[in-house]
Amino acid sequence: LFLRLCKWLHRTIISLNSILKEEKVVKMKFINAALFALAASTTSVAAFAPAAFGVRAPVSTFDFELEAKKSIEDLSDAELKGKKVLIRCDVNVPLDGKTITDDTRIRSSIPTIEYLKGKGAIVSVCSHLGRPKDGPEDKFSLGPCAERMGELLGQEVTLVGDCIGDDVKSAVDSAKEGDVLMLENTRFYKEETKNDPGFVEKLAAPFDLYVNDAFGTAHRAHASTEGVTKYLSPSVGGFLLAKELEYLDGAVTNGKKPMAAIVGGSKVSSKITVLEALLDKCDKVIIGGGMVFTFLKAKGLGVGTSLVEDDFIDTAKAVIAKAEKLGKELILPVDIIVADKFDADAETQVVAVDAIPDGWMGLDNGPESTKAQKEALADCQTVIMNGPMGVFEMEKFNKGTFGIVDILADLSKDKGAITIIGGGDSVAATEQSGRAGDMSHISTGGGASLELLEGKVLPGVAALDEK
Repeated sequence: LFLRLCKWLHRTIISLNSILKEEKVVKMKFINAALFALAASTTSVAAFAPAAFGVRAPVSTFDFELEAKKSIEDLSDAELKGKKVLIRCDVNVPLDGKTITDDTRIRSSIPTIEYLKGKGAIVSVCSHLGRPKDGPEDKFSLGPCAERMGELLGQEVTLVGDCIGDDVKSAVDSAKEGDVLMLENTRFYKEETKNDPGFVEKLAAPFDLYVNDAFGTAHRAHASTEGVTKYLSPSVGGFLLAKELEYLDGAVTNGKKPMAAIVGGSKVSSKITVLEALLDKCDKVIIGGGMVFTFLKAKGLGVGTSLVEDDFIDTAKAVIAKAEKLGKELILPVDIIVADKFDADAETQVVAVDAIPDGWMGLDNGPESTKAQKEALADCQTVIMNGPMGVFEMEKFNKGTFGIVDILADLSKDKGAITIIGGGDSVAATEQSGRAGDMSHISTGGGASLELLEGKVLPGVAALDEK
């Protein structure tokens, strides 16, 4: 009874400490770190196609800081050698069946895992993949991720068939220093996203300490991103988490002017707070993707059957007015590639933005728009791209996206400009173009950066130990 009481008191103290940490005005040296990640993930095929949308309530943005958090480099060798480390990575990669089509997120997690291995830790990776609806689904198994991570590490990464329970404990207990395990998809349990205390305790049970290296999921207060910090100490950040925050903060706080942002995507509703903030921070904002047509309609132009959010026409008008009031450049396309249907084999033509025919839909920027964007960005020293300009998966509609990727790559390579690519579709397009190596930074961030921009605290960062 005495031992049970002690254990209960220990958990209570840890939980109270966590609550106190979260209630503090969270400050960190990284001011508005994710302003330029802008990675509200959208599916680029849907960037121009009609889609349902939810209305995001306006959120006032404000400047804030996050307190500096401990990283793995703040831990001594003794704190790592032989210790059982649970590391939250983001290996939520795109798959074609069981084939990974873009391993950027897995590759980005390697430096932290290598460091832990080198210090003699026993490393267990946890992550989610996709959105399982009701328990385990084979198509969302982390098997392909474990295999690819093993190839990158040059050693076997053992996939454990669960993320909690006796099998996990047995696998972790039998592992040797330098071994790497991967636990099965945490979202096979609905308790993961609910941050269920019982599930959290089971997830944390086999381990000695916790590392969060998943910036892209740091905005979620889930069991594997926030809950486990109540049971595992120390809880620290990994290299990728620190890199995202530090690098992006540098672009914002010390970025050279002129500063520009390129915002693509299907919906004004999902990007309105981003656009509002960018107009305050940047000298130029280029708008692309399906949201273009809401802005064109707001200017009184016909858009055919292009994607339009009629409920956000007044919002688009307000953004245009704000840009004019602040003396900022809000750059829309001057010509559009239109199609008679949303199909890779559709009939197409290039038309001016004020001459979109009835019955046709815009699916990409035209060549004159790309030329205008090149001229507008020519003197910029800091640029972020979030979102494609068209349906780049279809060859007929990829020129606008690849064109602007080339512009940014050349700016970085030839003129030394800071170019940041954020968002899954932007990263995929940049990788496909072959110009990823010419960019200054490829962000793995997801909605986390958007929420920071909207003035929200990232629970996964706030929960980590302070320096």
